[in-house]
Amino acid sequence: MGDNKNGTFQFCENGAKAVAWESTDKRVDADFFAQYSVSQLMKQSDYWLEYQGRLAQPMRYNKKTDHYEALSWQQAFSIIGNKLNVLQDANQVEFYTSGRASNEASYLYQLFGRMFGTNNFPDCSNMCHEASGIALTQAIGIGKGTVVLDDFYHADSIFVFGQNPGTNHPRMMNALRKAARQGCKIVTFNNLKEVALEKFASPQDPKELIIGSATTISHCYFTPKLGGDMAAIRGMVKSIIERNIDALDHAFIQQQTIGFNAYILSVENTTWRQIEDQSGLSQQQIQQASDVFIQSKNVISCWAMGLTQHKHSVDTIREIVNLHLLTGNLGRKGAGLCPVRGHSNVQGNRTMGINEKPTAAFIERLEQYFTIELPKQSGHNVHAALKALYQKHSKVLICLGGNLAAAAPDSNFTFKAIKNAELNVQISTKLNRSHLLVSEDALILPCLGRTELDKQKSGIQKITVEDTFSMVHASTGKTTPVSEQCLSEVDIVAQIASYTLGNKAIGTSPYTWTELRDDYAKIRTLISQTVVGFTDFNKKIETPCGFHLTNSAALLTWNTNSQKAEFNCSDLPKSILSDNLSDALTYTDNTVFTLQSLRSHDQYNTTIYGMDDRYRGIKGERKVVFINPDDAKQLNLSDADTVDIQSICNDGVKRVVKGFKVVFYEIPRGNLAAYYPETNPLVAIDSYGEQSFTPASKSIAVVLQKSATAIEVAT
Repeated sequence: MGDNKNGTFQFCENGAKAVAWESTDKRVDADFFAQYSVSQLMKQSDYWLEYQGRLAQPMRYNKKTDHYEALSWQQAFSIIGNKLNVLQDANQVEFYTSGRASNEASYLYQLFGRMFGTNNFPDCSNMCHEASGIALTQAIGIGKGTVVLDDFYHADSIFVFGQNPGTNHPRMMNALRKAARQGCKIVTFNNLKEVALEKFASPQDPKELIIGSATTISHCYFTPKLGGDMAAIRGMVKSIIERNIDALDHAFIQQQTIGFNAYILSVENTTWRQIEDQSGLSQQQIQQASDVFIQSKNVISCWAMGLTQHKHSVDTIREIVNLHLLTGNLGRKGAGLCPVRGHSNVQGNRTMGINEKPTAAFIERLEQYFTIELPKQSGHNVHAALKALYQKHSKVLICLGGNLAAAAPDSNFTFKAIKNAELNVQISTKLNRSHLLVSEDALILPCLGRTELDKQKSGIQKITVEDTFSMVHASTGKTTPVSEQCLSEVDIVAQIASYTLGNKAIGTSPYTWTELRDDYAKIRTLISQTVVGFTDFNKKIETPCGFHLTNSAALLTWNTNSQKAEFNCSDLPKSILSDNLSDALTYTDNTVFTLQSLRSHDQYNTTIYGMDDRYRGIKGERKVVFINPDDAKQLNLSDADTVDIQSICNDGVKRVVKGFKVVFYEIPRGNLAAYYPETNPLVAIDSYGEQSFTPASKSIAVVLQKSATAIEVAT
């Protein structure tokens, strides 16, 4: 989420936690690994692992002793280069990327991978906002949001779907608070009642904190069933057509869109009973939401993983686009579409080419500039990469940041897949589960944190990122690196490339890999020559607030096959669940629930800062399951009882997590919620979104059973 650079200093609680987490004085070095074997570390919680401190020197796994041991950087790079160069096929390596990697590191990483010969670039986007990129590209020709932060202050209404900004996007709360105080009507669709989306006291306003006052955020707050958002949005459209047909922007529809008639027929064929049954909302509630939408001149719709981690996520997001196309809410100030991505550069990674399905135009620009031939066939996303590792078709896993083991679904499957790698390379700041899934050979390569000084031969280096609003800006670390043996991500990638491909000029460019490492401005020069929108990159980042990448759809230019914005006329899904539930019929004595996994307030992605979730009233624990009190009563469960959770799938695999404390919560009947990664084991590897392959972590069919084990409190 972008920041308003004007006025007082802008900060958020999670940002402060991240800086403190990165700046710890604790070190994970050779002495630490001499004390703990990998087998011993595997028994520790994810929280405990990351709490041990910063990785401080490169390490190699010794299979004979089951310990990591120190080695030199040169030895590490030689091991990687030698292993890559004896692979029978370039597609036997998986180049995973986390959204924390800078534009410079990401560009270099994808260039190296493609010159090596593969498009295997699984990345964190595959597990979160992949559906957003696909849906928006199909509908409006660009996979990014069409608004900037200033648009929030000119909107008459903002619709928030499947998002907990108080927990996951704290900076956005200030934008919503300011909009609400200006009279903007905020309409929230969220499966759980979230305190921050009802009332919010801004940390930027000392008066609100001191006197305990708060701003009312949501004008209307609806709690649809899990997976019911598409039906709710379809109901809004049906309400408009039946009751307020004049609200349609017929000129916009005729001039800018295609597929209107087929879509309207699809809406007319959708019954209110279907809509109410699937959404869990009444016709009256949906009409109330549609009235706010059409009474607003300018509307923004924003969404996050509550919409993107379902079987039918692409169609759900297309339905939001349909609503905006009908009313012409695109291409003007205060109106548009906003997928809210979390990681600092998850959007920039894609722009830089971290994409297993690169466009022909992107590859062509690289080939023309460097005068080289690059692979054209699609590579592996996360799902395909894990499958290939599990089947031992892929031999090497290199992770540029992140914690794939904790982020991916079906933990038992994922753990085995990662362990099958003949070489597991983790470029990281903190110890995590992914470092411990080793069998033959593994390397831990410690990198600088974002807050640390990055000094190369040419001096202190800047790195850049692209935020949710397509703003690109530069930053420079300020603190002394935690260890002299920590290298920058750019340095590590450049040296891996050099040891693998040779330290020579890259194609017909004037630079070698290590010359790019020595001066990041040279990387930005390459980016300016090969990535659309980055002309004069080095000059543009001197602007205090950075620069904005032009959004074609915001200019009403549609880079679709039809050269028009395209309506989608998909029917509502027959089932919101990704798996065939025929096996559920055997559970005659159990109620089948739909479970979503989510983050706690004291968590950012897979990083757990603490054991509290103050927004939901949880203290000192994470193994909890939120349930409607009436559902609990039906199962003879009391508040604080413990249960085992078993997911239902037709693949013959039993997936169960044990010892979860029951917590009564305001959530629709038939739905449950629990934290991840604790519930990742319940999501089958083949339970994913249509087209996106994103784990269906927000629609898991489960049954509950009273637990025979006590709650294990993580420490």
